[in-house]
Parts: sequence; C-alpha cells; structure tokens
Amino acid sequence: MSYQALYRVWRPRKFQDVVGQTHITRTLQNAIVQEKFSHAYVFSGPRGTGKTSAAKIFAKTINCEQAPAKEPCNECAACRGIQDGSISDVIEIDAASNTSVEDIRDIRDKVKYASSSVPYKVYIIDEVHMISTNAFNALLKTLEEPPKHVVFILATTEPHKIPLTILSRCQRFDFKPISNAAIVERMQSIIDAEGISVSQEAMETVALAAEGGMRDALSILDQAISYSEEKVELEDVLAVTGGVSQQILTDMVQSMHEKNVQHALKQLDELISRGKDPGRFVYDMIYFLRDLLLFKSAPSLEGLLERARTDESFTSLAEAVSVQWVQQAIMELNQCQQEMKWTNSPKVFIEIAVLSLTNGQQQTEAATVTERNEDSEAVMKLTSKLSALEKEVAALKQNPQAAVQAAAPREQRRPQARATKNSYKIPNERIRDVLKQAEKAALKNVHGQWANFLSKLKSSNAPAHATIQDSKPVAASDQAIIVAFKYEIHCSLFLDNRETVESVLASVLNKQLTIIPIPELNWSEIRTDYINNQEKSNESEEQQVDPLVEEARKLVGDDLIEIHD
Repeated sequence: MSYQALYRVWRPRKFQDVVGQTHITRTLQNAIVQEKFSHAYVFSGPRGTGKTSAAKIFAKTINCEQAPAKEPCNECAACRGIQDGSISDVIEIDAASNTSVEDIRDIRDKVKYASSSVPYKVYIIDEVHMISTNAFNALLKTLEEPPKHVVFILATTEPHKIPLTILSRCQRFDFKPISNAAIVERMQSIIDAEGISVSQEAMETVALAAEGGMRDALSILDQAISYSEEKVELEDVLAVTGGVSQQILTDMVQSMHEKNVQHALKQLDELISRGKDPGRFVYDMIYFLRDLLLFKSAPSLEGLLERARTDESFTSLAEAVSVQWVQQAIMELNQCQQEMKWTNSPKVFIEIAVLSLTNGQQQTEAATVTERNEDSEAVMKLTSKLSALEKEVAALKQNPQAAVQAAAPREQRRPQARATKNSYKIPNERIRDVLKQAEKAALKNVHGQWANFLSKLKSSNAPAHATIQDSKPVAASDQAIIVAFKYEIHCSLFLDNRETVESVLASVLNKQLTIIPIPELNWSEIRTDYINNQEKSNESEEQQVDPLVEEARKLVGDDLIEIHD
C-alpha cells in the first residue's frame, strides 16, 4: 500500500512544525542549546496535540550531529535513523500493552548499558498512565537517578493517574488544545503543498470538529477529500462528520424562539432520519448559540466566533432573540447532552429539550406579564398612600397646634407599645384546638411549599419576610397553621403583617389558612403538655370499669368476683 494518511505524511519533523505549543517548544529548544535539559519529562495533554511528535523531535535534536542546535537537521545519519526507527537507542514503548513489573524491570536492566549509535539513549513511554502501581514503583529509583546518557519522556493524556512520586522526579509540560485558527493555518499549508482544493468554510468546520487535535483534523480532512469530487466543500465535511449546516441551525433556533413546535420537531425528525448524529447535532447547536450570544453581547468580537458566520439570517436572528433566552437554551441543551450519554434513545431527549425551550418561551412571557401587573398594582398602592400623606401634611400645616396636641399622647403611648411588642400573649386555647385537628398530611403539604412561599413573600414584601424568615411550621390543620418563631419579638412583629403574609401563603397553597405564631421555647412546653394529657386521657379510658362488672360487684361483693378478659 503506497498511500499514507495525511497525518502520517505531515507529522512534525521540527519543533517549528508542532502547532500551537510554542510555550513548550521554545523551552525545550533553549534547554538543548544551553545543554541544560533534564533526565526525565512528562508530556501531558489531549490526544493529537503533538506529545509523541515533540518527544521524537527532542530525541533527534539532542542526538543530532549538529548539536547543540535549536532544530534537528534531519539530514545526518542520527536524525534519519531516529526518524525511520532504525536506531535502537531511541526506544518507543506503548505502556498500554507493556504494563507489568517485568516490562519495567527489563527497561531497568538495559538502561545501564551505554548507547551504541548516538550520544543519548531516549525512552519514550506513551500512555504511561496505563502502567500498574507496582510497575511505577519499580521505575522510581531508575527515574530518579538514571545514567547520564539516558533520558525518559513519559507521554500521557491522563496525568492525574500518574503517582506524585513519579511526577516529582520529572519536568512536566502540559500540551494545550490547538486553536481553530492554528489548525486552519496548518491545514492551509498542507493542502497548498499537496495541491488540494478545499473551501475556507470546509476547513473551519473540520477545525471545529477536531476539538483541538491536529491529528483528528487531518484525519477528517483526509476523509472529506476521499468523499468529495474535485473540491472539498462544506457539504462534504458535514456529510463525513455528521454535522449540520448553519442554515439548518438558524431555522431550528428561529422555530423554537417563535414557538413553532411543529416545524421544529419536523426539522429534527428529518435530520435524524437522514443519518445525522444526534450528539453532533446538539454539540453544533450549543456552539452556534454560544456564537449567537457572543455576537449579540459584543458585535465587535466577530473574530471570536467559532461555529457561525455573520450572514444576513444570522444577524436578523441575533436581533430577534433575547440574551436570557439564548442563555436558557444553552443550559437546556447542555443538560440534554449530559443525559444523552446514558441512553439508547438520544432523539427523545433532544425532543424534550426542544419542547421545553419552546414552551419555556411562553411561560417566560406569561411570567413577565404577571410581574408587570404586580408592579402596576404596587405603584398604584404607593401612589394612594403618598396622596394620603400629602393631605395629612397639608392639614398639619394649616393647624400646627393640633399637631402638638396629637404628639403628646403619642409620646405617652410609646413605652406601652414597646412593652406590647416585647411581651406576646400566647393563644393557648387556639393552639390546643389546632393540635386536636392536626394532620401529618397537612403539615407535609405546608413544608413542601414553605420555601416557595418565603421566596415569593420576599419579592413582594421584604419587611414582612424579615419577620417570618426565622420560623418553621410545626403543626397544621385544614384551617390553621402553628408556626414556631425563633424570637418572641418576631411573633408580635408578625401580627403587624399578618394579612400580607397569609395572602401570599394562600396564593401558594391555593387555600386560606390562619397562621398562629408561638415562640420556639413555649412551643416545646405546650407540645409536651398536650402529649402528656393525651396519654393520661387514654389511660383513664382504658381504666374505666365495665358497667356489667360494676353491677355484679354490687350484688355479690368483690370476694366472689373473678374477671377474665
């Protein structure tokens, strides 16, 4: 087979070919030139970001006949031998299939022998996190103090699985996902060299599908080239990756925003029936909405868009939707994406997400109308109160003597008012009546809606909420609720806001209930007394004498009577 995949043909041969990892390649180059490179490295990062390629380039550079140099010459015998694998001193090991202690012991035994062809013996261990714990322990001493002619490079996609004792003995370099712009730039240079015609839109879609991996991008591009006829277009890439065009995404979002459930579900069904990947569709939709939100929030940042192109339909859609709706859609689809991982019917979850977003728009608009109505009612109440106060002030200005006379009794009443606030009289009889009729189901229902009630009360009347926030329902019947307050003074303050609190509670529970406040300490006493009285009454009922036995006792006396159950 003469043909080689693009990612193999264009595998980096120099540090400058390693895309998007300048922070690593520059450090390694300077260390090589200054001859201060370490004996052990850990290269970690996502797949296809250049870890093993950089390791092989590093091995060539330190063994190059032109060393010390920033780049390997790729012309000398050492560089060519390492590149084609004919030099045995550069050993690549797949840790996924060499995980045992015996494999590591074999390395430990051979590492002490000097290299035969080049100055340094380099061990490149790929997917090193697959090695067993015992094998890591066998490697510890060798990794800490290897011979001067040996360099270890450990490559992994999961560095958290490597023991800290290993990591502490190595220099660690984290390879980051490659940006879409860098992937497109690299692909452009490759297709120019290969003489292949690829549209800009197709390359951008390939870069997005690669998710930061250069190898994945070249593999997808290779597939698209095989699928296409003369020029690789966007449709070819979408067919290979299972992606969806921007026009379909735009129509889908517009249908959901305009509450056109029938059209949105029909579009979804057509996509799935044409073989589009449901997971890929949700992924593309999230990125499209992300770009929509970014463009709507800051149109000047058009260069940061990753999935969308700012055509006429995209711009008009950005003007139509709200920021809140887009944020809610992203959260809903993200939740759908998580749930799809654990199901065999992903289409069902996408349909639920579409319905939720479409119906959620209606609910949001209804809630907005309700809030506006409530706001208008509050404004009307405040306006009426303000006009009444203005009339009182005008009357006081006309007759200031009456104001002085009215102030004196008020000053005299203040101490008494304070005393009333601090000394709350507990309605014991009403509490006992409620306890007689109390039901667990009623109390459970109140508990279930209590948090919702407090939230609604806080938004409608903050002072009233402040009086009842440190309280909890302790007993309930069909007509009343006993509420235990943390502080006695809150019981008195609650009475000033009783109508407001009970009206909000009625709107939450859909029925009118009377709230009976009681301090927590007093509630414990009353509850204990009530339970004791109930037990005594039950015992007295049990001890009541049977009338038949009492009549027999009168006739024959106690000595001749024996009572059997």
